[in-house]
Amino acid sequence: MPTLNLYTNVPVDAVTTSDILKDATKAVAKIIGKPESYVMILVNGGVPMAFAGTEAPAAYGELISIGGLGPSVNAKLSSTVADILQTKLSIDSSRFYIKFYDVQVFFSLYYYSFHSMVFMDYFLLFTDNL
Repeated sequence: MPTLNLYTNVPVDAVTTSDILKDATKAVAKIIGKPESYVMILVNGGVPMAFAGTEAPAAYGELISIGGLGPSVNAKLSSTVADILQTKLSIDSSRFYIKFYDVQVFFSLYYYSFHSMVFMDYFLLFTDNL
């Protein structure tokens, strides 16, 4: 599930937030190549933030995805999200920073498998006594 967390020091009203959520969902899904139903976007406005020593409008983002990321995709995502923030919140692209986390499938499967095994052990422990 690709997740984009956006933080900005610009106060964001409900209408603008909704527009950003819609535009960012479409963009992330299209660029990464995953269905919109898998994409999660969070917008946090009015966050105390200084960038380059000033409190002028700025934003920070984190995009986490299981696969689908890489240098060309990251560049396209960064540019597209910066455009959305410029259009909706008047944040200059030079005052936006984004980090990308490509979570390995192995870790996700291990986490799922580990917890499934713990559940199975717990289940067997109690059903053996029936």
